[in-house]
Amino acid sequence: MSISNPKALTETMPDKPKTRRHASDVLRATIARIVDLCTRYAWQTVLVAAIIAGASSAYTARHFAIITDIGKLISTELPWRKRELVFDAAFPDRIESILAVVDAPTPELTSQATAELVQKLEPNKDLFLSVRQPGGGAFFEHYGLLFQTPKELEQTMTKLGQGGPLIGTLSRDPTLRGLTQALSFGLLGVQSGRASLDDLTRTLSMASDTVEDVLAGRRAAFAWKVLMNGKPAEPRDLRRFIEIHPVLHFTALQPGKAATDAIRQAAAELNLASDYGARVRLTGPVPIADEEFATVQEGAFLNAAATILVVLVILWLALKSARIIVAVFISLIIGLAITSAVGLMMVHALNLISIAFAVLFIGLGVDFGIQFSVRYRHERHKVDVLRDALKNAGKHAGAPLTLAAAAVAAGFLSFLPTAYRGISELGQIAGVGMIIAFITSITVLPA
Repeated sequence: MSISNPKALTETMPDKPKTRRHASDVLRATIARIVDLCTRYAWQTVLVAAIIAGASSAYTARHFAIITDIGKLISTELPWRKRELVFDAAFPDRIESILAVVDAPTPELTSQATAELVQKLEPNKDLFLSVRQPGGGAFFEHYGLLFQTPKELEQTMTKLGQGGPLIGTLSRDPTLRGLTQALSFGLLGVQSGRASLDDLTRTLSMASDTVEDVLAGRRAAFAWKVLMNGKPAEPRDLRRFIEIHPVLHFTALQPGKAATDAIRQAAAELNLASDYGARVRLTGPVPIADEEFATVQEGAFLNAAATILVVLVILWLALKSARIIVAVFISLIIGLAITSAVGLMMVHALNLISIAFAVLFIGLGVDFGIQFSVRYRHERHKVDVLRDALKNAGKHAGAPLTLAAAAVAAGFLSFLPTAYRGISELGQIAGVGMIIAFITSITVLPA
């Protein structure tokens, strides 16, 4: 073939633009036929879609599960993650613990309230793997003096020896009469010259304050440790801690709620507030995480309602037709039901990030319905026949909607390679959801 023959050269070159136009025409014609078929059998299409949506909703209700363990959001195959899991297994209390803080007016009342709460919680193995009192309990009651320095131990033993008659008298007669008799020993010591009135000032003042509180009907408590130490109680003396390792249920939004509720119920049943003036508060990784999840749950209804309201406003501004808005909304709900079921089939259980697919589906999936409906309204002004207008809308809007659905789905599916499972599963569900939203927009919506 000679180059001087341009006509021959042109005839042998591939017509790429025509090929592209042909593929686009095939896509338009295919979507137009789908729309025409769904509008021809409108009630059958809606019925089949309703059946599929109902079955999807039933599957979702039966198999719905959410994993609230934030440790499961990252793949366990990463080297550093494997080391972290080994460390967590060796020290589980580091991340899965509840710390109960007990405060009371005196060190004695604090210790008694703490001991009763520990005894109440320990037998409940269904909710608590372990319950222990750091720096307290039976061991420290018997061997606590061994942890004092020699000087501190000498001072403690000296004070115990000096207070022996007083403690013995009160143990035999723990009444006001016994207290009066015990205090008389101090006066005898003054008379014999073994002590001065200044030495009894603190003891008599504390006893006087306690008696006045009783006579006035106020809560009264006498701190023997404060008396022995010779100085007011420090905050650490009035506070005890209980370290609790609970049984967590990660299929619930608040994994430790059963355990924390049981602790609060036990404190109420023991009447710690009325009997000891004790206050029990909970802190630690488990209660803090549960409170965060509870906050999410409290705002879930408001956020869902606000999202639906915003979507309806956008639909009204775009379409200005109640009938079309209802059609778009129904198509959206059917697509969301199907996406939920398909998502659970793929990942088996949602996590704290992947559950956001619902908001993404509503916010982005509604755009397909809006674009198709706007094109339909444009065609309806040119064509009097409803089915023809819908078919033309599918023909002209189908290709752009296909491109948009493919682009958005590809964007979400690009999250799949990441080791961050929360994001990966969100991309997987949301990507498939965009395809489902596109399919319902060219089938259910026209019908």
